[in-house]
Amino acid sequence: MSSFQPEPDADDLLDDATWRDLLLPRYVDTLAPETSLFGRQVLERDLRGGLDDAAVASRRTRVQALLDDPAQLDALERKLACLREADVDVTALLFEDTQPPRPAWVGRLWLLPLLLVASIAAALLVSPWGWVGVGVAMYFLVMVHMRYQDRIVLWARSLRALQMLLRACSLLDGSGLALAAAFTGRRARAGRLSRSLERALPGVPGASGAREYADWFAAADVRHYYRSLDLVFGARDFLGECYRLCAELEADVTLARHLRERPTWCWATRTGARTLAIDGGVHPLLDEARGLSVTLDGKGAFLSGQNGVGKSTFLRMLGLNLAVARAFGFCYAQSASLPALPVVASMQNEDSLLGGQSLYIAELGRARALLARARGERPVVCLVDEIFRGTNHEESVSAATAVIDALARHALVVVSSHNLVLGSLLAEALAPWRIVRHGDGLQLEPGVLGRTNGVALLAEHGFDEGVQRRAEQVAAWLAQTRLSGSPS
Repeated sequence: MSSFQPEPDADDLLDDATWRDLLLPRYVDTLAPETSLFGRQVLERDLRGGLDDAAVASRRTRVQALLDDPAQLDALERKLACLREADVDVTALLFEDTQPPRPAWVGRLWLLPLLLVASIAAALLVSPWGWVGVGVAMYFLVMVHMRYQDRIVLWARSLRALQMLLRACSLLDGSGLALAAAFTGRRARAGRLSRSLERALPGVPGASGAREYADWFAAADVRHYYRSLDLVFGARDFLGECYRLCAELEADVTLARHLRERPTWCWATRTGARTLAIDGGVHPLLDEARGLSVTLDGKGAFLSGQNGVGKSTFLRMLGLNLAVARAFGFCYAQSASLPALPVVASMQNEDSLLGGQSLYIAELGRARALLARARGERPVVCLVDEIFRGTNHEESVSAATAVIDALARHALVVVSSHNLVLGSLLAEALAPWRIVRHGDGLQLEPGVLGRTNGVALLAEHGFDEGVQRRAEQVAAWLAQTRLSGSPS
């Protein structure tokens, strides 16, 4: 996606794997279901790259002002609604592209319709040979039209987006709304520019059909294409500023509307790189989310819990809240103090048969990428779910211990695993936490889970008593084997 501000440093960005692992595409869809492409670009840009302290404090002030003034929020939403009609990204056009050169022959296109008219007149009044001139003129007119047809269709969509942008600026100028003060004085120029970009023939019956004839017989679409290119690139500074103002304002409106409908959220404070505290944190994509709390100070966390208790959900909740707080200043919790750091996650490494990779090879590749980010100049938070489950128990534990130890020396790490022995092996680097059922809810408490429940779940999921009993016997034998150090 193109950006209308300087791209953040690569070390500040969430990578594509983390973006997917934390379910951020679904989150953006939930956050901004009726937001235009302009506003969504701002929201996605900031989620990817975060904001510094000053920018996030400014956003908090603006969003809070909208929450405190519902009438202003509703009015701004109505005036920005026209932006939703735009269906093409124009940021590259406004901030990156250079103007296409104008071919020399464009200035002489007017000769072709003149030749066409003269040839028709000659054929009807002077000689049938005039039809030769008609054929020549039509050949070149059709060739020009066909050559530019696709380009002009896309350009028309871009012009439509720019006109919606200019319309929003006109509506916001003089609206009397506090957060629209920056639009003052833009209406007149926006209106003139929008009218200049228009191709319709107002007041002419059958204007649409007339325009088609003008395109085929007078190359009017090609001439308008180059004329409007001159207009857009000549006014690009003005259009770019309009884009920035509209997109940022719509992002603020989207966030305020979202928070007004959320039952659980808070403004987050920013902490050091190895400190975080979240009280009653929930995941916004879960309808019946149960709040969980954790505090880390100097050390990361080793997370254990029964199968299905929500370890992966907790990691996604924590990662999403870290990203949201870094970008927007709030998070989904009763209270939160979080580091404004990029998150790198490893949660969905799957077999890649087409790529010829096993699960373990994919996990190794992702772990190497996490370690490279952790050793970079920018501190990060690493979230790892069920590390190295693609190999046998002994090698999984050995590899996980070495990799997590290395990660924890450079980053704040939260890792979950069913290999409970990792809790003691990683005790110097990670504080042990476990998710346990408490009444009809869940809570996080210090310590490592006593035992997992994978065997116990067999009966709950429809396996008969014989299968359950056999699994328990094998589990007991394996436990005895580990204690004695050899098979009995």
